[in-house]
Amino acid sequence: MTWDDLDAHLDKVPGTVSGYVGRPDAPPTWTRHPDAAHYAASTMKVAVLAALHRAAEAGTLDLDAPVPVVNEFDSAQPGAPRFSCAQHYDNDDAVWDRLGRTASLRWLADRMIVRSSNLATNLVIGHVGLPAVAEVWARTGARTSVTGRGIEDFAAREAGITNTVTAADLAALLGALATGADTPGRLASPAGCAAMLDVLLAQEHREDLAAGLPEGTRIAHKSGWVRGVRHGAGLVLPDDAPPYLIIVCTTTDLAGGDDEVEDDVCRLLAHISAQVWAARHQL
Repeated sequence: MTWDDLDAHLDKVPGTVSGYVGRPDAPPTWTRHPDAAHYAASTMKVAVLAALHRAAEAGTLDLDAPVPVVNEFDSAQPGAPRFSCAQHYDNDDAVWDRLGRTASLRWLADRMIVRSSNLATNLVIGHVGLPAVAEVWARTGARTSVTGRGIEDFAAREAGITNTVTAADLAALLGALATGADTPGRLASPAGCAAMLDVLLAQEHREDLAAGLPEGTRIAHKSGWVRGVRHGAGLVLPDDAPPYLIIVCTTTDLAGGDDEVEDDVCRLLAHISAQVWAARHQL
């Protein structure tokens, strides 16, 4: 495979396919429409995770303090009524089982990533605040990506407030976690970055990028999906080569929007992931 071959293959896919491949500490090896804006789906949860850990390191939040598990949230649209999540649209009954009780922010953040719980995400956003998530994007140099609202905040959505990502911005976000360096874009201490990567390594939705890797290959990643959208953003950690970033964002009618069903876009992301894996020593 050559990168031109991959582009030629993706040229035949309806809609927009964006990509970014490269080492975390170097310019990319391959990009495709890296600055094209896509609806974020659940990939924005990585920025929420980073905002939470930054607040914990600053001493403004305690990751292990119990917080109430509720299902009512302030809308990002001023003056709009509070909104709730729908359980059938979530991916994690464990969080819903705690409604009316408490859970730690650390546990909620884990469920937000590992099972992609929407309820857990809105609870974490309620404690860190959207400005803190915006600061994460700003520190990584994001040019387009924004987390403007919580999940299922329909009043905000109708007002045009949305969540957007690009492949380049997701690469910058994961790259900042991968290097953990003391740089202007540093998100957390090296230990904090390592802790976040451990959460991403435990993600259980493995229908796209992870499906293109050999069994047992470590990948710290987050998927995102709704009808018409399927994204995968990951840091692959081979045993025989340096780590590399692989980001694929798709906005296409081929995306069915079901995380548990292998559709054409899942197979596409797995194919791209397998091709990049084969070239891992040359990145």
